[in-house]
Amino acid sequence: MAPDADPTTVHDLVGVGFGPSNLGLAIALAERRDQGVEPALNGVFLERQESFGWHRGMLIDGATMQVSFLKDLVTTRNPASDFGFLSFLHQAGRLHDFINHKTLFPLRREFHDYLSWCADRVADQVRYGHEVTEVRPVYSGERVTHLDVVARDRDGATTVLRARNVVFGPGLRPRMPEGVEESARVWHNEYLLTRLETLGPQADPRSFVVVGAGQSAAEVTDHLHRRFPEARIHAVLSRYGYSPSDDSPFANRIFDPEAVDAFHAAPADVKRRLTGYHGNTNYSVVDPDLIGELYRRHYEEKVHGEERLHLHNTSRVAGLTESPQGVAVVVEDLVTGKQTPVPAHYVVFATGYHPADPRPLLGDLVDSVLTGPEGLPVVERDYRVATDDTLTCGLYLQGGTEHTHGVSASLLSNIATRVAEIIDSVAARAGAPTEERARPMSHDTDPVFTVERVRADAARALAEPVESVDPAENLFDRGMDSVRVMSLMERWRVDGAEVDFADLSESPTVHAWVELLNG
Repeated sequence: MAPDADPTTVHDLVGVGFGPSNLGLAIALAERRDQGVEPALNGVFLERQESFGWHRGMLIDGATMQVSFLKDLVTTRNPASDFGFLSFLHQAGRLHDFINHKTLFPLRREFHDYLSWCADRVADQVRYGHEVTEVRPVYSGERVTHLDVVARDRDGATTVLRARNVVFGPGLRPRMPEGVEESARVWHNEYLLTRLETLGPQADPRSFVVVGAGQSAAEVTDHLHRRFPEARIHAVLSRYGYSPSDDSPFANRIFDPEAVDAFHAAPADVKRRLTGYHGNTNYSVVDPDLIGELYRRHYEEKVHGEERLHLHNTSRVAGLTESPQGVAVVVEDLVTGKQTPVPAHYVVFATGYHPADPRPLLGDLVDSVLTGPEGLPVVERDYRVATDDTLTCGLYLQGGTEHTHGVSASLLSNIATRVAEIIDSVAARAGAPTEERARPMSHDTDPVFTVERVRADAARALAEPVESVDPAENLFDRGMDSVRVMSLMERWRVDGAEVDFADLSESPTVHAWVELLNG
């Protein structure tokens, strides 16, 4: 079919994907529009699903969030927003009930309802059932000034949206072990409830194997053990047991915006160490209460001599053979090498996710994307992908930036703050001349630091709207401090600026800093 394209309509941004991250961005755009903030920005979001949905296959009864409800889509950006989780509870008539519950961690199903409630309120910005297939450059002379985002709907019709900026929120893709394919009997936990529903109410499986040692694996093990009281559940873990997550106050500071500043400015070896130190806040760890409950059941079954929950510690799946009757699983002990056959009706791999890489959508544009030593995109602090100076439009990432922004990059924790930073960046560049929007990364030429950019950087450091920062005011009077100045200095040095802390502190205004940075 002929493409639906109107090149006379240019959107300030087009979002690819509409999970929680880009939903948060849509809310921020809507609030900005309602408040009349200048420059006015508009956006459209393209989502391949037919309606909003977030990990539907893991909305297990009783499962709770691992993040405080205060880290919803808006509160840390705008505590007065009526898109907050508490506003949702008030609208649903459960606010007092939730208060009486005395918890920071709502049910996962309830939080999904909150996300859906938010999505319904900004539905005018979303085109569901549209899968983005490519992003094409639009040239003005030798520079790419706009991007055409091409999407296909379920009927095969093509839509083309022209944008000054594209924000990729592609989400996560299930990770299966090498050589293992999903099938009718071999699943990834992402689709657990969907798969179980297809079995029908009369299904009576007698054996499951669950592979993995993280939160999802433990939840799947718990759910199957409760749902099928006659079934044996074999949990295969590469460790001695489930490891507890670190939810202590100091450890949780790794998710603070200031920690993202520090991580982004840190040398590569420090980034690796920090990720290793704090991996137990998120990766392959389990809520301690769930660990205790699984152990209690495991021990109680031993007492009664009727074991259904089997824990294969320090083990791996060494073989899978499917048949019409089930799956023959070979479990290998990593210490002794002993192999044990375990017959199962179904196998569930809770082996994590990997961020979807949007670069295949870019075609020839990918040659303009700068990459680091590991082949991953260089991403600036404002989540803009670093490119050569042929691109004056912006490519932004929401997700897939753990290597530049730390462990919170794929989590809910920082969505509200992150979308504010992206919008400030887009707004700061909206009125800049084409040659300034290019923001060349080559250090063979003098760096260009515009008032718009430095103002946006200062506003982000202060966690204030960019339009509230007067370029002539003393930033220390606004709350700027030595830590924030050091973070800004390190960020600007990456782009080639030669400044020191004393000079920046002596003249703490945007105008003065612009002169220093370009001096």
